[in-house]
Amino acid sequence: MRIGTSIGLLALGLILALAVRVDLGGIDLELIGWILTVVGLIGLVASLVLARQARPVVRREAEYPPPHTHPTDPRY
Repeated sequence: MRIGTSIGLLALGLILALAVRVDLGGIDLELIGWILTVVGLIGLVASLVLARQARPVVRREAEYPPPHTHPTDPRY
């Protein structure tokens, strides 16, 4: 799960938990909203932890030619 998906689950869960007041027989939308919110929060924390893991750094020691310099203009 990536950061965008986690934020989407958080938004959807909070909308269901706090803003929707519909009575569906046998389905508690408020509880489903809170469950989606918790899952989104866990996914967001996990995504951020995985994104901050140390990645291997490859350094190349290359020989570059010296930069080309223009001859100085005697008029200046």
